[in-house]
Amino acid sequence: MRAINYRPDRTWRFALAFLPFALLCLAYVVGSGVRLAENPNDKLLPSFSKMGEAIDDYALKPDARTGDYLLWEDTGASLTRLLTGLAISTLIALVLGIVLGLLPVAGATFAPVIAVLSMVPPLALLPILFIVMGLGEASKIALIVIGTSLKLIRDISLRVEDIPREQLIKAQTLGASSLQIALRVILPQTLPRLIDSVRFEIGPAWLFLIAAEAIAADSGLGYRIFLVRRYLSMDVILPYVAWITLLAFLMDLGLRLLQRKAFPWFAQARAA
Repeated sequence: MRAINYRPDRTWRFALAFLPFALLCLAYVVGSGVRLAENPNDKLLPSFSKMGEAIDDYALKPDARTGDYLLWEDTGASLTRLLTGLAISTLIALVLGIVLGLLPVAGATFAPVIAVLSMVPPLALLPILFIVMGLGEASKIALIVIGTSLKLIRDISLRVEDIPREQLIKAQTLGASSLQIALRVILPQTLPRLIDSVRFEIGPAWLFLIAAEAIAADSGLGYRIFLVRRYLSMDVILPYVAWITLLAFLMDLGLRLLQRKAFPWFAQARAA
């Protein structure tokens, strides 16, 4: 049997997916053990027990100064900023993407400028946002919106253009207006594809958020990471990075489940 035709069953898929993570953990344990054996005070690769103590201090014990549980306080602040920014980006992209993809005049007018603006590195705009909007929540959310919405708009408009032209002609033959076509033909087919696009923007959105929190914030996961870096506190930084990764994975998983439940026909078409 050729390798391209072999499909592992569910048990083997689970085992194969688990294997790289197990190897990474083993490599870390070995590397940490070697460094700590040479220097028990080494901070670069702390032991799992040391990281467990840090998690206990930040997640399960109130801060002596503020009384807050720092991990949960930081998580709440970061997720509020991230989800707000992604929600605004998604709404903007859905509306403008359909307009640009469906209306040739709108596409010819605005698609080029959006294509050019989407090439601007969003992090280069961060100082401008801080100057214009201040150091509060608005500038951080705006960075996420700018960094994700333009690419989402381009992606959605291209997906709208890929919808078979025959569907639009049939709808017009039945007397549908442009608005009715957008709402009853384009929108139902665009929503599951929009979920895919948003999934791809979760990683960049976290990047923009952490960069903004690192420069100007008094709470948040990115703020905490850059706060403790001056003390070389890898026992705090590594769990925080792992926690951010887990949150991003759960967001992606949630969107996949939403897509599967809300649009079962799309999953079936993709599988076919």
